[in-house]
Amino acid sequence: MGPPAELDLPWTRSRPAARLREFLICGVLGPLMDLYTRRRLEGREELDGVDGPVLFVANHSSHMDTPVLLRALPGRWRRRTAVAAATDYFFTKRRNAVSASLVFGTVPVDREGGGVDATSHLGELLSDGGNLLMYAEGTRSNDAKVGRLRSGAAVLAARHGVPIVPIYVGGTSEAMPRGRRWMVFKRGRPGPRHRIDVRFGAPFQPGEDASEAMERIRLFLAESGAETEAPAPRQREPV
Repeated sequence: MGPPAELDLPWTRSRPAARLREFLICGVLGPLMDLYTRRRLEGREELDGVDGPVLFVANHSSHMDTPVLLRALPGRWRRRTAVAAATDYFFTKRRNAVSASLVFGTVPVDREGGGVDATSHLGELLSDGGNLLMYAEGTRSNDAKVGRLRSGAAVLAARHGVPIVPIYVGGTSEAMPRGRRWMVFKRGRPGPRHRIDVRFGAPFQPGEDASEAMERIRLFLAESGAETEAPAPRQREPV
């Protein structure tokens, strides 16, 4: 498996591919999700007056998060938003990489980091006016609780001078639990639908201290209803 930049498939973010993705997300997956869920959407007005590009940063507990979040974006944002996806999960086989990139606009990201060279393709995407959705934990939660937030999103946003828009998504872990390949009906049978909450936060520009930016995101997630893991206290420097 090569480095992320070599695994990227930019043609899947072309205009024809974006139109296909729009149809699949809103015309196919959207109505199917509505059979299982009812959505509550808040804060989308936070994007009013923002030109982009931006880096969306969300919590993550289900494979359902990506179509839910893409569908929640206004059309002009959705068509210009790619989704960071782990190379060791989505890009190990070309068939999987092509399908994920076409349907969700994924771009490969190394979960272990790798420095500037490993994110050069992300920088090019942002420089070209594209937006990026990243999951702050780097992986799905096992219990719907928000785990330790990684600083990669804040570092990337600061490096390229783009604002961060935090997003909270809740309820997806019940609608499509980890380990399931499809959604489940509430209480195992058709009837009441799962409630899905999506809330957009105010855009902010991260500074040089990535930990401060990630703490701001954590507080937003906690205020939105997520159970989060507080950061470890900093050690005081000896006098």
